[in-house]
Amino acid sequence: MAKVIMVQGTMSNAGKSLIVAGLCRIFAQDGYRVAPFKSQNMALNSYITEDGLEMGRAQVMQAEAAGVKPSVLMNPILLKPTNDVGSQVIVKGEVLGNMRARDYFAYKKKLVPTICEAFSELEKQADIIVMEGAGSPAEINLKSDDIVNMGLAKLVDAPVLLVGDIDRGGVFAQLLGTLMLLEEDEKARVKGLIINKFRGDKTILDPGVEMLEERGGVKVAGVVPYMHLSIEDEDSLSGQLDNHDVGVIDLAVIRFPRISNFTDFNVFERLEDVSVRYVSSVQELGQPDMIFLPGSKNTMGDLRWMRQNGLEAAVKKLAAHIPVWGICGGYQMLGRTISDPHGVENENSLREPLYPAHCEAISHEPDTIAVERIKRDGALPLRGMELIDTDTTLMPEKMRTQTRGKFENVTGIFSTLSGLEFSGYEIHMGKTTVSTGEHQTPLVQLADGRTDGVQRMEKGGEAPGVYGSYVHGIFDDGDIAVRIVQALADKKRVSWKPEAGGDYHAFKEQQYDKLAQGLREHLDMEYVYSILQESRISS
Repeated sequence: MAKVIMVQGTMSNAGKSLIVAGLCRIFAQDGYRVAPFKSQNMALNSYITEDGLEMGRAQVMQAEAAGVKPSVLMNPILLKPTNDVGSQVIVKGEVLGNMRARDYFAYKKKLVPTICEAFSELEKQADIIVMEGAGSPAEINLKSDDIVNMGLAKLVDAPVLLVGDIDRGGVFAQLLGTLMLLEEDEKARVKGLIINKFRGDKTILDPGVEMLEERGGVKVAGVVPYMHLSIEDEDSLSGQLDNHDVGVIDLAVIRFPRISNFTDFNVFERLEDVSVRYVSSVQELGQPDMIFLPGSKNTMGDLRWMRQNGLEAAVKKLAAHIPVWGICGGYQMLGRTISDPHGVENENSLREPLYPAHCEAISHEPDTIAVERIKRDGALPLRGMELIDTDTTLMPEKMRTQTRGKFENVTGIFSTLSGLEFSGYEIHMGKTTVSTGEHQTPLVQLADGRTDGVQRMEKGGEAPGVYGSYVHGIFDDGDIAVRIVQALADKKRVSWKPEAGGDYHAFKEQQYDKLAQGLREHLDMEYVYSILQESRISS
């Protein structure tokens, strides 16, 4: 039976995910078989495993730190918000359906057997399981039927490390207040406190540490400094989305309200003098060297958002001078139309009256064909950005697969990508029909024989081009990201040479080692091991 230890936080974004990843790395370095586990994760960043199942990227990152392959056993329940009051519910990698928050709250206890089954299977593969909570264990309105914090800790008899974020301020109130709001048996499970993201001279903090231990009755297991790491974060609360500094080469990512898989662009952030800015207004957009349209959990809603706040018009104007690249939902937006006949994104969507002239203006089909198609499909297509010649229909079935391939004969500014191989994954609920011709050709050839995406070059090569693909992670392998930035630098006529060379995957390994070293220096690992060894003795 595996030993277990659980990391909970005083709030979201207190640093639980990275603490778990660091502990996974340390235990793996010390010779143990390690696995991360989070029973329920709410995030828009997801990943597809080798067997075509979907899980949260935070547990993928932690699995990488542990040196093991990601498995949905590590994250049996994933909630992907679709709007402010509902989420898509994914159980053991498969879509269960969309639920409103209140409905899911009433339903989730039925998922306890699924959680227990996943945990039991994971135990067979690991000596140590490092568990992660969600939000705070002191959220009183959520404590009933809790399946992710203290409720789960009780279920598997796990000791708890409680993490507070000093960088946000009020860390003493965070930690002591959380302890005060716990039931006595829950408080007894908290074996150590961690002050995270500390900046400055630790000796100044020592009186506060003593006060915490005296009033809380729990040992402070460490004061972890703010570490400058390039490791994937869990969700859109990530501080990287708030970066507005402009580098020598400036990349702008449109920050949709339902942005997903923004980890696609992390590979660029490690490159010297390159800025990756997430923008949500025309004023923030400025004059970047390239624009990315990322994935979205609500493609049509986010396209309407761009249309309403002026970003669509601004991007289309800039596309005459700089390259634009869409991934997944962003790729769908670039096309002529997006249709949702099955109500995939909005089951209560309004059905508009069928006026032939209106249909033709929006769908660019002859009026009789448009009317017949809309009658058949039952919904009016949404006009896309019209930067590429594609039409997308959202489908109830989700495409989930890992994939690999190579770039086709890329022309224009990114011609040096031609023939380069990549690996990644697809995760989308749409089928895109591509019109190819003189100015638009497939972007990549996949190993399974399919082509994916498009590259569109205007006649005469006056514009740098528009690119789109369904493949997440397409920039991660080899020097693909470096070649893209180098092409932008050459176009801009500025001198740029990357200091960070080599494969992105090797770079991430270095970051995990750096994280582990930082925790070894600032956590009482002897005490952590003692907590671990005493866990589940009675079992």
